[in-house]
Amino acid sequence: MSMASISIDIDHPLRIATLGDDVGRSLEALRRDPARVRRSREIVEKALEDGRAYYGINTGFGALSGKRIADDQLETLQRNLILSHAVGVGDLVPKAISRLMLQLKIHALGLGYSGVSAETFERLLVFAERDLIPAVPSHGSVGASGDLAPLAHMALPLLGFGSFWDEAGAGTRPAAEVLAEHGLAPITLQAKDGLSLINGTQLMSAYGAFVLERALHIAFAADVLAAMSLEALQGSIRPFDARIQAIRPHAGQARVARNVRALLRDSEILESHRDCGKVQDPYCLRCVPQVHGACRDALAHARAVVETEINAVTDNPLVFANGDIVSGGNFHGQPLAFVLDYAALALAEFASIAERRIYLLLEGHDGLPKLLMQETGINSGFMIPQYTAAALVSENKVLCHPASVDSIPTSLGQEDHVSMGSISAVKLLKVLHNVEHVLAIELFTASQALDYRAPLRPGRGVEVAHTYVRSIVPHYEKDLLFKDDIERCLDIIRSQAFEDHIARELALR
Repeated sequence: MSMASISIDIDHPLRIATLGDDVGRSLEALRRDPARVRRSREIVEKALEDGRAYYGINTGFGALSGKRIADDQLETLQRNLILSHAVGVGDLVPKAISRLMLQLKIHALGLGYSGVSAETFERLLVFAERDLIPAVPSHGSVGASGDLAPLAHMALPLLGFGSFWDEAGAGTRPAAEVLAEHGLAPITLQAKDGLSLINGTQLMSAYGAFVLERALHIAFAADVLAAMSLEALQGSIRPFDARIQAIRPHAGQARVARNVRALLRDSEILESHRDCGKVQDPYCLRCVPQVHGACRDALAHARAVVETEINAVTDNPLVFANGDIVSGGNFHGQPLAFVLDYAALALAEFASIAERRIYLLLEGHDGLPKLLMQETGINSGFMIPQYTAAALVSENKVLCHPASVDSIPTSLGQEDHVSMGSISAVKLLKVLHNVEHVLAIELFTASQALDYRAPLRPGRGVEVAHTYVRSIVPHYEKDLLFKDDIERCLDIIRSQAFEDHIARELALR
């Protein structure tokens, strides 16, 4: 059987592969031909007959690995493993990420190195096909022997315990109740099943894949917003000259400069101040290629690591085709911990430089009214949205402290060095949300500022973006409840439609 790999395409900012579709294709292939799963299971069952001790198959776990378990207690061993490890706490992992966890676990087991039983594997496929998504607490993993506690919660519904998300993703329902509605009885885990279910990096990987796919929206949107703010502030296009990028040839830097040049093409605003005498813009305009580009390159590195991980086997012990069953450490989350911390830094910088552009837009430069309203005093104008952006940028500074530098021994010292990658993963999602909100505020603010440059037309790409926003969010000349319109701008930032619309208009491919 040839197993298709799963990929996240971030090579082009306007073409985003939907990870869920790729996983779906993988699951369909497994449904058609689970031969790898059957072969690895046969090896486990044969091993149980030879009288030797195999970690986690007929022994205890972690600090209890030296305890041999009698054959008539192996099913109880696996059941107890799930029940005892399901001690996660905190907010639930978002349903979309829990779905990815389930899909990635099935994909990993389907690679055929885990020895999971056919019944357990089949039931996981049924959960995925019927969109029965286990509810998983977000805290409790230290990212070492995989994401033990979260994955135990993911496995609980197999036994009739735990909860599923409801169809709307707004709440949860008892697993036993949902199973009964679907005509499914709890299953009995067999030797090795429980360990295969909870060993693995699927929580970290799912968060990473989910955020990195969303980061594609961030990367291109940030370039669009920088171009909008540059036009509104009558900044210079010269720092985006291709020759500058060519002699510092970082891929991300060149791409950002190319994007901004395309967005500013045919700008009447640029022409209107070509000979104004201003020598240089502040860094938040002039260094956009260098900053946005570095963010892109960091995210590309993180994507490569996550892509490798979601196509890897992170179970323990591993079952090989020649009959060997070998204990190792593929479950250790260090590769993910590093790059998830790195991705948080990269995303946070998009917000950090955007907040500086928001501030500039309020200062009243080059004919713009201060606070972007004609009559201030009675009106506060756009003063307070910048406060919110500043608060979110400051919070990101705390969230970007790397979790991957920490380690607290667990399992009575058996697991004496852990990655804390799950913490990197959970806070990465919070950083993403903060960044999206800051960019929404820049979109809201830059659109207001561009209105004051009329009748001069901005670059074609900026004009397309500005017109798109104005079809949803109005111009303001007095204080009103801005929050709803900022939320609409947030929807635009998160929307593939915004990028697709600009791409169609400019043929950016």
